[in-house]
Amino acid sequence: MFRPHTLYYADGYKVGHKKMLAKGTKRLYGTWIPRSTKHAPGGITKILSLGQQLMVRWLHDEFQENFFDMPKSVAVKFGVDMSKYLGLPYDASHFEALHDLGYLPVRIKSLPEGIETPTNVPHMTFINTVDDFGWLTLYLETIISSLAWKPTTSATIALQYRRNLVKWVMKTDPANSWLIPYMAHDFSARGLSPWDMLSSGLGHASSFRGSDSIIVIPGARYFYDEPEDEVCINSVNASEHSVSTTQIFTVGEEKMLDIWLDEFPEGILSVVMDTFDLTKVVKPGEGGILYALKEKIMSRNGKLVIRPDSGDPVEIICGYNRERTQSDVDSEGRSFYPEFYQKGLIECLWEIFGGTVNDQGYKVLDPHIGAIYGDSINLARQIAIYEGLEAKGFATTNIVLGVGSYTYQATTRDTLGFAAKGAWFEVEVEDVTGQLIRKGYDIYKDPATDDGTKKSLKGFVMVDENLEVHTQCTPEIEATGLLHTIYEDGKFYNQTTLTEIRSRIDAIV
Repeated sequence: MFRPHTLYYADGYKVGHKKMLAKGTKRLYGTWIPRSTKHAPGGITKILSLGQQLMVRWLHDEFQENFFDMPKSVAVKFGVDMSKYLGLPYDASHFEALHDLGYLPVRIKSLPEGIETPTNVPHMTFINTVDDFGWLTLYLETIISSLAWKPTTSATIALQYRRNLVKWVMKTDPANSWLIPYMAHDFSARGLSPWDMLSSGLGHASSFRGSDSIIVIPGARYFYDEPEDEVCINSVNASEHSVSTTQIFTVGEEKMLDIWLDEFPEGILSVVMDTFDLTKVVKPGEGGILYALKEKIMSRNGKLVIRPDSGDPVEIICGYNRERTQSDVDSEGRSFYPEFYQKGLIECLWEIFGGTVNDQGYKVLDPHIGAIYGDSINLARQIAIYEGLEAKGFATTNIVLGVGSYTYQATTRDTLGFAAKGAWFEVEVEDVTGQLIRKGYDIYKDPATDDGTKKSLKGFVMVDENLEVHTQCTPEIEATGLLHTIYEDGKFYNQTTLTEIRSRIDAIV
């Protein structure tokens, strides 16, 4: 298996930075901070703190297994590669010194996970704890940056999905608000890298229990100390087009569903039903597949969930809310039941199975039938779907949304403007008498060509209980506030659990 040792997880320019530091640099202190929400989706203006514990545990394990536990000759062979990479002799003695030390000499402080901050509030700070390893603070920037932005970004977006759900469910069907943790379901795994599958999946799971990213189960146990005898997410039995076609081409679509209703006589069963013509499936009355199986569905001890997977999600779920175009007419011409396009999925299911009108005056489908849609969902479409259903008198709880790559792969480090920057360093210099003394400098950047977004914090920082950032602090003040040590010299501190994080989020939704 390809698994390079950890020094390779860095930008190429990092290897030359030790010699570029001010002469005599002993310590270097920096921040990890979300600087902007101008590229954030869905009106997000604050950032959810999440993923720092995941990052430090992975970082520790990776260095331990793929650097410190290696023979020194193997671990520092990296320097040979860098000589060839740069085309110049490369001095790797600082990496040899790190290997000799046997642990990461850094202190990482973090905000509590599960709290929300404005922009320009640091979520982590870093400083080397052993003299002459200031270069390491710089070197770790790449790997920390690559690990830390995704879980925070996904968690922040998940929280916005949840807030939208709370608003619309409490408006249209508050009696079923218990469904909210399951109404935005993580469908993103297949669109992400293995690491992002875990880190983004944990971000989603901070606000929801519905998820198909099953790597989150062991991930939450390892990185967030969740109980071994419990699972932190849930899902249901569900079909896909590949299994559907094996049935459709042998026994037909109606018989396929009939067989599956027998195979899964209870519980929730989700079935993708647009392999060919969704309108034939949901046609109310003669010829419709669900109509033909209505008695069996209604007598089942569970819920059948219909999943469309193609088309404009707002229109498929809610029907047209506009004048039809020629492309619409062409599409309807291919369909068994053209009226579907005007009505939409939920209205068709209502006409077949009925339901109840709740105290708020909204229609809620019979509990034996439901719907989920997971293709190309984002925050804007989430709201459009809820608005479309409301306009037709249907409660938000009639649809579960699958939140996949269209949301969680459509993000970058710049979505929330994350960056790591130096804020303070200490050098050893000679005074006028020739004695060696320590001198600290507050450092920052403030590009004249920027709009102010990239201006970085200066000196030691402290975040107080009101999330106010104090800069150029004394070491004594820096030791107070919300930033707590979570890792120092190879040991973990102030660890939290996913359960605790979820409780904090529950309090701010």
